[in-house]
Amino acid sequence: MKVRFIEEGPARTLVLGNLVNSLGNGAFLTCSALYFTRIAGFSPSELGLGLSIAGIAGLFAGVPFGHLADRRGPRGTAAALLALAGVATAAYLTADSYALFVVIAFLYALFERGAHAARQALIPAVLNSENLVRVRAKIRVVTNVGVSAGAGLGGLALLWDTDTAYRLTFALNALSFIGCGLMFLRLPAVPPSAERRPGEPRFAVLRDTPYALLAVINMVMLLHIPILEVILPLWIALRTDAPHALTAVLLLLNTLAVVALQVPVTKRIGELRSAVRAFRLAGVVLLGCCTAFALSAGRGPVTATVVLLVAAALHVYGEIVQSAGSWVIGYELAPADKQGQYQGLFNTGIGAVQMFGPVALTLLLIDWGRPGWLLLGAVFLAAGLSMAPAVRWAQTRRTSADTATPAPAAAA
Repeated sequence: MKVRFIEEGPARTLVLGNLVNSLGNGAFLTCSALYFTRIAGFSPSELGLGLSIAGIAGLFAGVPFGHLADRRGPRGTAAALLALAGVATAAYLTADSYALFVVIAFLYALFERGAHAARQALIPAVLNSENLVRVRAKIRVVTNVGVSAGAGLGGLALLWDTDTAYRLTFALNALSFIGCGLMFLRLPAVPPSAERRPGEPRFAVLRDTPYALLAVINMVMLLHIPILEVILPLWIALRTDAPHALTAVLLLLNTLAVVALQVPVTKRIGELRSAVRAFRLAGVVLLGCCTAFALSAGRGPVTATVVLLVAAALHVYGEIVQSAGSWVIGYELAPADKQGQYQGLFNTGIGAVQMFGPVALTLLLIDWGRPGWLLLGAVFLAAGLSMAPAVRWAQTRRTSADTATPAPAAAA
């Protein structure tokens, strides 16, 4: 198992660094809301507002910090931002006023999302194209394992239910960021990208319309995230007769499926043609998932349980296939010297979906019910099918750009 899964060299460091960081993240996510409301004394509405303000910072952090990684080198930039995210986590424990909490939350989101963009630039910089997507799949697997294990540690803190227990989870998260950053410093040094050519915009990705379209399509497909995290427990409790405990079972099965299948499935998706097919397949599978969810409403407990199991299986397969396809498309169609800012834009969709998806899908699916599920399924299908022409457009744009700039032009 060790030989097959754990890579050697830089890939090993990337995988283990992300495992360490996800362990702390899982503990933090499990306990942070209760710490802020029960220990720090903020109301749920204050907590929600503060985190929403911080979320806005996170949305806009990817491109500028990704550009910084391009210009200063992704290894040092990622390590520095991870350390700052760790410091911000620890600073939460000093927040004795709501204003200070909002400032710290803002900085935490800024550094955490900036570090994510720098990490995405670091991965292709230290790996070759042959193992890039495979290692990215393994990073996703260990992230799921780490978050689940961290959530277990967070659960122990919830059982202990003391100020000290909650503070220990914050300390664990802070150390996980710093530890991950220190591990990344063991990676090979990556030289910064060349100076911009005369007349070239600082944030070139913001003028690359075809690539922005790819990012938007990927963001639409990422709406599968809040289905599992937010909608599933609400749907089971409010719209079906299935036992409420089924939520925990389906979440566990999702994690196990990702761990077992992400790497094998990714082996078949290594270039743009197969990545486009992956998006097409994900659109069809997620349409089936939404249809199954719609059919689970109004059924008896046994029937509803069986249909929900089918829906969950389709959901996790669509999620796995979409993830693998997105890594290929996101990396392959970004200029090698601008991976930081391009990955920063491409992965902004994750933050946007996490911020706006729960509210939008709750209104669409829980309030509207079956028609909402069918509409969402149609959106998934349309997004999956639209990736092919979008990739062709981006390929044409990239070829034209490469042909038009064989060398830096002399300044007038």
